[in-house]
Amino acid sequence: MAENENALAGAPATEAAAAENVPQQQDAPPPQDAPPPASTEEITYHAVEKDGQVTAIWEMQGRKHLRTIDPRSRQGEDILRLYTAEHHEHP
Repeated sequence: MAENENALAGAPATEAAAAENVPQQQDAPPPQDAPPPASTEEITYHAVEKDGQVTAIWEMQGRKHLRTIDPRSRQGEDILRLYTAEHHEHP
């Protein structure tokens, strides 16, 4: 039985020694030439209207709704201004 006791007593030391020899993996930064992960779908904006007034602007990526923008916010006003400037018809 003494052999078993010695084997058990030596096991933790062996495991500890083995753990010291295992190289630890470090979080390596991504390669500099790797492009950031991005969807191939472009971002679009959709105006939600009620009674002729824009009540919300939806930012979409393909069919995925990313966020809702208040048309009264600075960004909402910029988006609406850009849209109306592109779609304004001259006589």
